[in-house]
Order: sequence, then C-alpha cells, then structure tokens
Amino acid sequence: MVDFDTFSKSDFRAVKVKECVAVPKSKKLLQFTLDDGTGVDRTILSGIHAYYEPEELVGKTLIAITNLPPRAMMGIESCGMLLSAVNSLKDSEDEELHLIMVDNHIPAGAKLY
Repeated sequence: MVDFDTFSKSDFRAVKVKECVAVPKSKKLLQFTLDDGTGVDRTILSGIHAYYEPEELVGKTLIAITNLPPRAMMGIESCGMLLSAVNSLKDSEDEELHLIMVDNHIPAGAKLY
C-alpha cells in the first residue's frame, strides 16, 4: 500500500511513438523515441520484443511514467517506463502482455490523473 501523496508524485503522460527499433544484441529490448509534449524527444527502453514488433508501434499513443530516474540498459539511457497490462494465460505458465494504448486524439504530454 502507498499513500495518496506518494502515488501523486508519479507523472503519468500520454506519449506518441515517433520511432521504435530493436536494440542490437538484445532479444528483449525495444528502443522507443517518443514525443512527450516537451519538444525534446524522450527515449524509453522496454523489454517487450517477445510481444511486439517495432514497426507495429510507430504512431501509437501510449502511457508512460516520465519522472523516474534515468536507467542505462545495454549502454542506452532509458528515461521513463511504458505501462503495460500483464496476465497469466489460462492453464499455462506463460504470460501475455499488452501495452496500454489510448486514443490517438489524446495529445502528447497530456497528464493522467
């Protein structure tokens, strides 16, 4: 459990996928170039390549937490985290993952409350 003040410190924003590529030498990571409404591209890495091909995500509007400290992965700085829904498949040990995608009419940088 977290209190409301702690939760409210998280900055959830709509982001538009400008570019998405597989990270070389990684089986899992995709590198996203995102429009977060600031006028400066944001890079986020996400280990979701088993679930999505990069080209299918370009142009989508996703949700990111944008105020996490940067984290280096495979020598690339990731500045945030994309939100996904994960669930276990029935009668299996496998999981499925779905990026949280929202209506493309929501502008980049829109804050979620």
